[in-house]
Amino acid sequence: MAPMRWWTNRGPHASDRRTEEGELLRQGALRWGQRVCPVWDRGFAGHPWLDEVIARHLRFVLRWPGRYQLLGPRTGWQPAKAWELARGQRSWDHRRLWDARRHGDRRTSVLALPVWLPDDRAHSQPLWLVVVRRGQGQQPWYLLTSEPIRSAVDAWPVVVAYARRGQIEMSWRYGKSALAMESPRLWSWERRQKLLLLATLADAFLLSLLAPARAALRHWLLR
Repeated sequence: MAPMRWWTNRGPHASDRRTEEGELLRQGALRWGQRVCPVWDRGFAGHPWLDEVIARHLRFVLRWPGRYQLLGPRTGWQPAKAWELARGQRSWDHRRLWDARRHGDRRTSVLALPVWLPDDRAHSQPLWLVVVRRGQGQQPWYLLTSEPIRSAVDAWPVVVAYARRGQIEMSWRYGKSALAMESPRLWSWERRQKLLLLATLADAFLLSLLAPARAALRHWLLR
């Protein structure tokens, strides 16, 4: 798969975000299947996306909004908000995890609950809700996952996978500004595409410098 994919919502080549995301999901499923576990943020929480992911039998970690409902044994199999399912439950374990935004360690605790989607009355697709408590003044993370969670040993890799997603977001943010991807001053799609392809080549070159064999070249460029 290409490192980047460009699309437009205008002109003869117009598309939309969900169509492009669905195509990337299809390609990823064909290439890797269950060998990888994608991590998605709250923008993907909902039935249209989850139905497609589950239909393709993919692994996933998805941040679930606390106000969104799920089925759980605690509520007599009635839909309840995620935060209600976790209310009053004791944490299984705690660690100090690195907070990339605040640049410091944060005491973090974790627990997990078996859950199902609200319309899955037959309980045909078991899921797990990993609840990450990040200390006073911080909203918990509710991570919905297909990964079986039987103990804290199983839950922590899910937490760490989502936590590292922030570093990926930061790399994209700096790439958009440093490589001028955020605001191209070109109106036609063909010219924009040429500019973005040049930016893609530059980004691929910069990423290639991370290889250990390129250490000398990397240091020379930085100097």
